[in-house]
Amino acid sequence: MNNPLLRLYRSKIYTAIMMLGFLLCIGVVGYKFISGYSWLDAIYMTVITITTVGFAEVSPLDAESKIFTIFLILASVVIVGYAISIITEYILSRNNFEDIKQRKMQKKIDAMSNHIIICGFGRNGKQAARKLLAYDKPYVVIERNKDIIEKFQEDNIPFVLGNANEDETLIGAGIEKASTLISALPNDADNLFVVLSARQINKEMRIISRASQETSYQKLKLAGANNVILPDRIGGDHMASLVVIPDLVEFIDNLGIVGERNINIEEVKVEQLYDTKHVKTIRDLDLRKKTGCTVIGFKDDKGEYIVNPEADTKLIPGSKIIVLGRPEQIHKLNSEYNIA
Repeated sequence: MNNPLLRLYRSKIYTAIMMLGFLLCIGVVGYKFISGYSWLDAIYMTVITITTVGFAEVSPLDAESKIFTIFLILASVVIVGYAISIITEYILSRNNFEDIKQRKMQKKIDAMSNHIIICGFGRNGKQAARKLLAYDKPYVVIERNKDIIEKFQEDNIPFVLGNANEDETLIGAGIEKASTLISALPNDADNLFVVLSARQINKEMRIISRASQETSYQKLKLAGANNVILPDRIGGDHMASLVVIPDLVEFIDNLGIVGERNINIEEVKVEQLYDTKHVKTIRDLDLRKKTGCTVIGFKDDKGEYIVNPEADTKLIPGSKIIVLGRPEQIHKLNSEYNIA
């Protein structure tokens, strides 16, 4: 935790422990040289004096030993009392802080809409989160491993602690208002259950699921997944492509994101580019001249794709274009048309 209050409490605990250790050393040395006890007897006398358990002395104390014991008891009452109070306050404050932080996080999630829910924060879940972060897409992560949440929560990632198979957890992540769910759990059976539950709660959302086995592909589609990704198949195909067409694959790999937040390929709805009451063409927009970006793809209102569309392609309502450009050109496009 990087909370300043908890750090302060921890420093106080370290101070209290050091004071107790110093008090123990003073007591042992004092009884050793003032009362002439052996080291073991000196430790024994110091412990029963500091803890005030009331056991009998090793041997009758002389006047000097009694005076030393009085001061040791008074000092121990103050120091031990301070240590107990600090430790108790730290435990209570830590619990209160966790509750406050959880309520704050839930309030933030409740305010979200059209966000993405990522189920599982393993390798695939983290990759999805990084991609969404680069595109400034709001997302919530459902993870049942508390250690993982504590490790990454300082990155301001909104987490929901729980099992994604449970409806209450999905509702807590705002599934009713979410636009997309990514089920990236390692087990196909768990992904299948999540897809079924999510589709029952939100029939309009897009669901993307991971699958380990090819036999799970059709089951996940039947359960309601719009897309099913087989990471192992993609990985093998990618490696083979690096053998057959290495330069092309490396070029395509660099099309997505270069660096932390530098995007060089973008999908844009035509409604974001102009008033579609009067239909325009790609030539009419002239994005190449205005922004430097090149239109490399077109998706019509029926979901059909055209690669390298003609300049006279009509940008009808409900369609999208895919543009390619350097990061600064993509940024200029977003600024020119106020694309969030």
